Amino acid sequence: MTRFGFWREFGCVLVGLAVLAVVPAFVQAVYVRHLLIMVFVYGTVAASWDLSLGYGGVFNFGHLALFGVGLYAYALLTKLVGLDPWLALLAGGVAAVLAAALIAVPILRLKGIYIVLVSFAFSQLVLQLIISESAYTGGNSGLVRVPMLAIPGHNMVRDGKLGYYYIALALLGCCVVFLRGFVRSPLGRSIVALRDNEEYAVSRGVSLGRQRLITLGASALFTGFAGAFYGGYFRNASTDVFGMSLTTLILSMVLLGGRATIYGALMASFLLTFLSEAMADFGAWRPIVVGALIIAVLLVYPGGLAAGVGAAARKARDLFGRAPVKAAVIQTKTTS
Repeated sequence: MTRFGFWREFGCVLVGLAVLAVVPAFVQAVYVRHLLIMVFVYGTVAASWDLSLGYGGVFNFGHLALFGVGLYAYALLTKLVGLDPWLALLAGGVAAVLAAALIAVPILRLKGIYIVLVSFAFSQLVLQLIISESAYTGGNSGLVRVPMLAIPGHNMVRDGKLGYYYIALALLGCCVVFLRGFVRSPLGRSIVALRDNEEYAVSRGVSLGRQRLITLGASALFTGFAGAFYGGYFRNASTDVFGMSLTTLILSMVLLGGRATIYGALMASFLLTFLSEAMADFGAWRPIVVGALIIAVLLVYPGGLAAGVGAAARKARDLFGRAPVKAAVIQTKTTS
């Protein structure tokens, strides 16, 4: 993409973040703000997963384990060690990157279903480690009364979730800029080359092992930050984050939004978060409806929501962009 295209995209991202920044001025309902905070958290995790799954072609089924690592790193460092919550949030991202490196080592040369099995086994290993060390982690009961994030001079308890809203929005914004910058870089293009034609990319000097390690580490960074924020926001750490329910939700966002798009995962996080909440009383029908929605969207637009929005934008541009040209042609004919 040209330099102009880069700055145009960057400007659109800033406009989108600015619009979200003024939303609290018009939305006073605390619960709606809470849902938006969860959209930002889920969007961060889903977009990060799209980096390794969509762009890298690495089906890391242990991605939510990285979220859990960030969560428990924050909880243990703040509650047991007494570390400042902001430093613990940064440590949560670092811990997730280190955990991703552990996943990468055994899958450097693996393909297909074997990557899924190894990454899933890692997720279960982390879960069992947390349960077995119940003296520190609380086991299945989890950790409660985890220290919250704090902004000096600001009351985070009685502000109607305003502080957490802007922290989560800043986290999402930094994540999007980081991920888009990563995939645009030569390193990102080499990762896509490995996904599209591994043998050719390797023959051109691209290191499969090193690129996979970097891909998983990059996708883990903001996932760990999101997990740490999650712990500071809810003030507890629970093994529920390792369950299939959250994994299915985040994976649905990636698939519904469209793989290798980043923005598609964000759009799907808005749609599925609010849709799931609207169907809270549907019980067992809720995942069925969500699954049917994903199938319907992918049948119409195999590229997901991002492809659908892109197609609609092109049609609108063609419709309104060509109208003045046609009018000018008609006027020339009549005058001649």
